[in-house]
Amino acid sequence: MTTPRKALIIGCGIAGPVMALFLQQVGIEAEIYEAQPTGMDEAGAFLNLAPNGVNVLKALEIDHLLEADGFHSEGMDFFNGDGKQLAQLESSDEEQRFGSRNVMIKRGQLHQVLRNEAIRRNIPVHFGKKLTGIQLHGFQHVTARFEDGSEAEGNFLIGCDGIHSRTRQLIFPNAPQPTYTGMVDCGGFAQLPSGLSTSGAMQMIFGKKAFFGYIAKPDGEVYWFSNVAWPKEPKRNELNAISADEWRQRLLHNHSSDPAHLLEIIESTPGEIGKWPVYDMPSLPTWHKGLVCLIGDAAHATSPHSGQGASMALEDAAVLAQCLRDSLKVEHAFAKFENLRKERVEKIVRQARRTGNGKMVSNPVAVWFRDLVLPFFIKQGAKASEEVLSYKVEWEREVA
Repeated sequence: MTTPRKALIIGCGIAGPVMALFLQQVGIEAEIYEAQPTGMDEAGAFLNLAPNGVNVLKALEIDHLLEADGFHSEGMDFFNGDGKQLAQLESSDEEQRFGSRNVMIKRGQLHQVLRNEAIRRNIPVHFGKKLTGIQLHGFQHVTARFEDGSEAEGNFLIGCDGIHSRTRQLIFPNAPQPTYTGMVDCGGFAQLPSGLSTSGAMQMIFGKKAFFGYIAKPDGEVYWFSNVAWPKEPKRNELNAISADEWRQRLLHNHSSDPAHLLEIIESTPGEIGKWPVYDMPSLPTWHKGLVCLIGDAAHATSPHSGQGASMALEDAAVLAQCLRDSLKVEHAFAKFENLRKERVEKIVRQARRTGNGKMVSNPVAVWFRDLVLPFFIKQGAKASEEVLSYKVEWEREVA
C-alpha cells in the first residue's frame, strides 16, 4: 500500500462521492465520472437514511452536513384504509441504541451535500461522462472510455452507477437484469392540510387500492409517497407520457376510499408528481472482475420498502475502502469485500420484496387477516431490524 494508486469512480449519486472520500483517507487518489450533464439535485423524492447509514457519514465526520436539510422521524404509525391504527414503532431512542438517529432528506439534497463535500476536499468530479467501454490491462491498470470520446486511466474502477449500472452491463453482459416488482412508486411535497396534526412519525396507511406514506417536517412541509400496483413493467417513457393531471386523478381515485387527508395532500402538491417503476436486483454470481468492482445499487439494489438502499451503499463504500487499505492486491480486496457484504445485503433485498408484496393486499379476507396479525409482525420486524441498524464499520482515520 506504499505505492500511490488511482481509482476511477463511475457515478456521482450517493455511493460515488462517499467512496472517494474514504479512499482519500487511506491515501488513494480518486476521480468521479458522472453520466448526467449536471448534478442530480432534483433527483427522486426523498429517502430515510437509517442510523447505520448515518454512522458511516459520522465515521467521515460529515454527518453534521445533513442538519441543514434533513430532519428526524420519531417512528412509524401504521393504519388501515379505514383510518384504524394497527401498530406503532418508536425511534426517538435510536441515538442511544445505535449511535445515530435516522435522517429524512430529499434525495437531491443528499446528492448535493455529498458531491459538494467531495469537491471541497479537492476530489475531481466530471459531468457528462457516459461510460461506453472498459478495458482491463492485466492487473496493472484499467481504461474507461466515455461517449464524448474521452478516456481515463486508473489502477482500478468502482461502479457506483445505480441499479441500471452501465459498469455492470459492460463487465457482466450475461448477468441477471434488475427485476421489476410489479409496483410503481410515486410522490412529492406538499403543505400539511389545515387542522391535521402530526406526531413527527412517518404515517403508513394500507389503503384500499394503494399504499400511502407521509411525514411532515417541523415547518409543515409534507414528504409523501404512494405505492401503486402496476402488474406489467412500464415500457421506456410510458410513465413520463402520463400527464401530471392524469396521474393526479389516478392517485385520487386509488385513495378515494381512504382517509380524506390523503386526498388533500395529493391535491395540494404543486407541479409534477414524480413516478418510478420499482426494481430490485437478483443475486449476482460475483460483484467484481479483475480491476473492476460494483457497489451499492449496481451490485445489490433493494426496493425502497426496506428504507436501507442508501445506507447499504454507504456501508459498502466504507468496507471496500477498508479492504483496499488492508490488502496488498486489489483483486484480493474486492474478493474480501464481497465476502464481507453479500450475505447481509442480499438478506435485506429479500426482506424488502416481502414487505412490498404485503402492501398490495386487496382481498377482504386477506385484509382482515393482515390487520389482525400486523401488530405481531411489526414487533417481530422491529427486533429483526436491531441487527441491521446496529451495524457499524469500525473506521480508523489514519492513513495506513
